[in-house]
Amino acid sequence: MTEAVFGGDTGEVIVTVVRIKGAGPLSVDEAQALFSQNAAGYLDVPGLIAKTFLLSEDGNDTGAVYWWRDRESAEAKFNPGWFEGVRAKYGSPPVVEYFDAPVHVDPVNQVVRVDAPPE
Repeated sequence: MTEAVFGGDTGEVIVTVVRIKGAGPLSVDEAQALFSQNAAGYLDVPGLIAKTFLLSEDGNDTGAVYWWRDRESAEAKFNPGWFEGVRAKYGSPPVVEYFDAPVHVDPVNQVVRVDAPPE
């Protein structure tokens, strides 16, 4: 295993967890089809490192985990228009929580990151 430091001057990585209660019920197949409609639109979001869509075990709640290079990028994405679009699509308002991510473990590449990955 390697410890690596990547990225910019601040070393800041922000994780946001978005939860949308009562968006379902959705099956895994329905959620995959729904999320796939929007997934490519996140490929070029400024400051976004990664996004994983989520579905609760009972299929009633959805959400996502986002990894950001900085808080400003996250805040730019989660603007009033985004909140309104999510509410319109799922019928429920999203809840966004912000977290610092001081260490990231990547078993696939055998790396422990203490900073943002290279762009």
